[in-house]
Formats: sequence, C-alpha cells, structure tokens
Amino acid sequence: MAQIINTNVSSINAQRQLSRSQNSMQTAMERLSSGLRINSAKDDAAGLAISDRMTSQIRGLNQATRNANDGISMAQTAEGALQESTNILQRIRELSIQSANDTNTAADRANLQKEVNQLTQELDRIANQTTFNGKKLLDGSFSGQQIQVGAFANQSISITVGDARTEAMGVHKQSNYDAAGVITEANNATSNNVGSQTLTVAGSLGSDTISVGAASSAKTIVDGINAKSEKTGVTARAVTYAKIDNVTGSAGSLSFDLYGKNETDKVTVSAQISDLNDLTELAKAINDQAGDTGISAVLTDDKKGIILKNDEGYDITIDSYSSANVDLDVTGLEEDGSTEVGSAVTLDVATDTEATVGGNVIFESHKSFTVTSDDTNSTLINGTNPVSSGLEKVSAIDIGTQSGANDAISVIDGALAFIADTRGDLGAVQNRLSSTISNLENVSQNVSASRSRIQDADFAKESAELARTQILQQAGISMLAQANASSQSVLSLIG
Repeated sequence: MAQIINTNVSSINAQRQLSRSQNSMQTAMERLSSGLRINSAKDDAAGLAISDRMTSQIRGLNQATRNANDGISMAQTAEGALQESTNILQRIRELSIQSANDTNTAADRANLQKEVNQLTQELDRIANQTTFNGKKLLDGSFSGQQIQVGAFANQSISITVGDARTEAMGVHKQSNYDAAGVITEANNATSNNVGSQTLTVAGSLGSDTISVGAASSAKTIVDGINAKSEKTGVTARAVTYAKIDNVTGSAGSLSFDLYGKNETDKVTVSAQISDLNDLTELAKAINDQAGDTGISAVLTDDKKGIILKNDEGYDITIDSYSSANVDLDVTGLEEDGSTEVGSAVTLDVATDTEATVGGNVIFESHKSFTVTSDDTNSTLINGTNPVSSGLEKVSAIDIGTQSGANDAISVIDGALAFIADTRGDLGAVQNRLSSTISNLENVSQNVSASRSRIQDADFAKESAELARTQILQQAGISMLAQANASSQSVLSLIG
C-alpha cells in the first residue's frame, strides 16, 4: 500500500462520517427539544402540508365549539326574557278573566285596564331591550342569524327568534269572510242560508279540507274545523247573536217555538207584553227555557230590545210565531253582539211566522292562515277567493267591557302559544348546539390524534437516535485524530 501525505483519505472519510453523525445528532436534538418530528419542510414536505391543513381544521373546530357555546348563551338569554314575558301575559289573562265578570263596575274595569297598560308596556320594554353582545333578540330583527359551527365556510346553523313586541303578538283571527258574519243574517225560514261546500284551511302546520253540509250550523262547522286543527294549526269557535226589537202593534200576548241546542225538540216561549217599550217579560220567558235551548236573553239598556245569545254557535230559530196584537223584528248580529247584519225579518201572523239566525264562525291561530271555499256563492267565506287572517294584537287589548275582556282572553292565548313555540324553538336550538359541541370536540380530538401521528416526535426513538449519534460523534472524533496522526508515520521514511 502506498504511503502518501498529500491526500489523507482516512481523514476525509472520518470527517464525512463525523459530519453525518453531527447532522443526525442535531436533528434528534431539535426533535427532542421541540417535540415535533417535522420542524421544517426538509423533514417531510408532504407531512408538513398535511399537518398544516389539519392544524387549520383543528383550530377552526375549536373556534366553532366556542361559537356554539356563544349560541347556547344567546338562546338562554332570549328564553329567560321570554319566561318573564310569559309571566306577564299570564297576569294579563288573569286580569281579563276578572274583568269578564259582570260583578265589576265600569270603574273597576278601568282600574284593571290601568294594570294591563303597564304590563303591556313592560312587555315592549323586555322585547326592545333584551340583547346579547349588543344585538337585540326579541324585537323581530334577529331573523336568519347564522351560528358558525364548522371549520369551513357555510357550516352554520340558522337561528330566528320571533318578534315578542305587543304589536306583533296576539291571535290571528278571521270571522266569516269579512268580519261581518254573513252567516248570521236573519232569514224567514227554519234553516240558515249556508250552502253545501268544502272549506280549505291552510295554517302553520299544513292544509286540510272540511266538508260543510247545506244549512250546517256554526257549531257543526266549528266542530269540523277543530277536528282538523292538529293538521292545520287553526282552531275555531262559534257564537250566535240575534236581536229582537222594533215591537209594534198593541199590548197583548205572544208565543213561539224556540230552537237552539235543542235543534229538533221545540221549546215554547209565551209572554204577555203589557208595554211595547218594555220587553222584560219576554226576556224572562226566554231565560226560563235557557237550560233547554242554550239561549240567553239580555235586555237592551232602553228595554225596547232583547239580545239573544248562544255561546256554542247553534242556530237561533223562532218558529210558529203567534200573536194577535204584537209584531216584532229579528235581526242577526256580528260576534260583537251589537253590529247588525243584513235586514231584519218581521214576525207577524199575517206574513212571516218564522226566522232563523245562523252563528258566527271565528277562525283563530297564533300564526297566519287562509281559508278558501269551493262554493262561488259561499256566504261563509268570500266565494272561492282565499281569505287571510288578521292579527288582533296584545297592544290593542281593552278589558274595559265584558266583550273586550272576552276578546282579550283569546288574544292572550294566542300570544302565549306564540311564545311557547318560540321557547320550544330556542330549546331545540340549545339541544342541537349541545350535540354540535360534542361532535366538534370529538372530531377535533380525532384530527389532533391524526396530526400527532404525522407531526409529533417519538421520544423513545429520538432518544435512542441521540445516544447513537453521540457515540458516533465520539468515535468519529477519535478516528479523525487517528487519521490525522497516521500521516506522521510517513515522516520516518525521510527522517
């Protein structure tokens, strides 16, 4: 083997091996000090790109979890305010029921109305001032708001909170087709003027049809509507009002058969009219039969007239009218019990001895609805034209009268149903967001585990690698020293 000194191959090899072990040792030390297997693109370019994408997803998932928690807090804030609104509405309903009692004077009802006014103002204050992070929740503006619950774009849950102001809450109502209650018009027959038809009711829950037979009473129609209320979200009630007045002739007796809830079993009413301007005796005779007919009679203030009422919506029919001296008019009234509908039927022995007044059908829902008939000549609905409901508002409640108090009860019931629905929606959103949070946390955990397998350093492996490279470093330094020293032996040849 040649002895050379110009090129020390052994030294070069030792240096190269020492450099490699030093680089490996530095890599192991970097991984052990950072805890990461990938500290730069040179460590694993593909792995770095994948782990960076996973990091974006994980951070997005963690923020989405915080977003969902904020959404729950928002829903809880709104629901808490609606709970107090519910308490206030319950109190207004209580006051309305109190005012509906005719033991109260006008002054009593005025005082009750004062409290109602204060409570409705408080309802509006709650609706206008309930906020979350500066955003109003109950004034109708919080509609279609998005809660970002994912790590990527458009992964959101939409939340809408209804308008809880008094001008937006109440009962959606439609009384026959134009609030004039055409079905109530008196006619000189023993049946009303309702024609055979099919009603289509489209409400918040869906649409369904109700078959109406010819001459059906408001009571029968209402029963059919309410039987489908779970499918439509629309209920109905009925009431029949008729007025007896314009008594002419001379003092004398009268009698007639009266039908109400006793649709086929007649009840005969007889009374002596001593004064044509005082129908007290006739009202008493009618009330004496109220247990059988369901028809009550209330004198007008001047005693010249009588208001007949059936709370269930049965037709009020007077038949076989008989009197030698006394004629009288029968007129249908709207649901308010005062507004006349159509023309009066005059009962007298010579021409007309019978009259029928049909009831008012009042459709109600806490959400908007429409009603349509397939009968172009329908007097119950405006022909075949769809009729939309109108909102009777909490803000317009007036319990200063008995009828106003009764109307207020249905308005408050509608408002309570609306708030119950809104709270139900908020509760459902809270539960959904809770499930969303559980899923986000689970996904974040699994993606983090996947990233760890790509990015994190294996300390056992790297510790062993560090020990190996440290030994190699020591060996390399020793061998480099030996390689450098080996050239010295050549000098002995020229010494």
